[in-house]
Amino acid sequence: MTFKKLALTLLSTVTLAACGAATSTSNSGASNTADNETFNVGGNFGLSGAFSAYGTAINDGAALAFKEINEDGGVLGKDVNYISVDNKSDATESTTQTARLIDEENISVLVGSDTTGSTEAQIQTATDASVPIVAPAATGDSLTLDSSGNVLDYVFRVPFQDAFQGSVLAEFANQEGYETAAIIQDNSSDYGQNLAAEFDDIFEGEVVGTESYVSGDTDFNSILNNIASKNPDVIFIAGYYTEGGSIVKQAREMGIESAILAPDGFGAEEFVELAGAKNVNNFYYTAHYTTGEGATDKTTEFVEAFEAEYGSAPNMFDALGYDAAYLVADAAERAGEDDRQAITDALSETTNFEGVTGTFSFDENHNPVKTAYIIEMENGEEVGSSAVSPEDVAN
Repeated sequence: MTFKKLALTLLSTVTLAACGAATSTSNSGASNTADNETFNVGGNFGLSGAFSAYGTAINDGAALAFKEINEDGGVLGKDVNYISVDNKSDATESTTQTARLIDEENISVLVGSDTTGSTEAQIQTATDASVPIVAPAATGDSLTLDSSGNVLDYVFRVPFQDAFQGSVLAEFANQEGYETAAIIQDNSSDYGQNLAAEFDDIFEGEVVGTESYVSGDTDFNSILNNIASKNPDVIFIAGYYTEGGSIVKQAREMGIESAILAPDGFGAEEFVELAGAKNVNNFYYTAHYTTGEGATDKTTEFVEAFEAEYGSAPNMFDALGYDAAYLVADAAERAGEDDRQAITDALSETTNFEGVTGTFSFDENHNPVKTAYIIEMENGEEVGSSAVSPEDVAN
């Protein structure tokens, strides 16, 4: 088999601006894209803006995977042409770039995005063109469902859902014997509110206080003083690292020694930079994979390949992007043709897909049934991990 070189097009902000505001048109709705000389895959992430830490990592993982796939012969005998665009962490731009990828690049599949809100902004445009979306990191519970609770035919995801990780963290708190908890939630996002509600529902002890903030806040001393007066055994921060890093920093500097739990939104190197390594102690967060105890050979090989390619260790968002790319290739090969509908059908039939973030099958709502990991950190470093399967969590 002839090895093939990756055709990777990373579009800069300047290039995107020159394209103007693309709109979805009727001629983009044709489901058969087999006439493409390459297998065209779009990547739509926040490579700049508030969530660039997630988007850049996912894109790096996907790019590495498609490079490996091309070196191994491509997909359906074609080179993978991976066209990655920057939605600037903005929902409107996410929609615009989805239309551009469909109309101008004739993509067969879209990998996107990095948050639930950004991914939701892509769904209608992609669905109108029968383009399947593989979401690498969107964990919002209703992502794959319409407003009536019916499954969206063209939407699939790689990560576990918020309800699951909220339950995982609450059950962990129960098992650790924590009797009192305080919740700090991001009231400006469904992510924060839904995680907080799930934790509150499952935690068997007493929630002694619930505090809230909104995206962009930087001073958390007032809410932390309220929490300090309650002296809870554990604090659950339901939000993203962008504010969470400052919350942890200010809490520890204030002398709060409670255990701190957090969701997958804290799984970026930038969190430790914001919080300060010395403050990230007695800290636990949910992750989609681990390089510690329980790591598979596939995970080890991925880490080695990533370090060789980029000169640094991958995080879980790199891993999710990597798995999303391989899932796309796997589905296309099972479909047997470069056809949007055929690939969509193959995605819906995915069973026992072996990725670096675990082996999973899709349920009837296009959600993966997979394991979560709780990562323990001391001095900003991972010191332990434990796996939690769906069977371990009471829903």
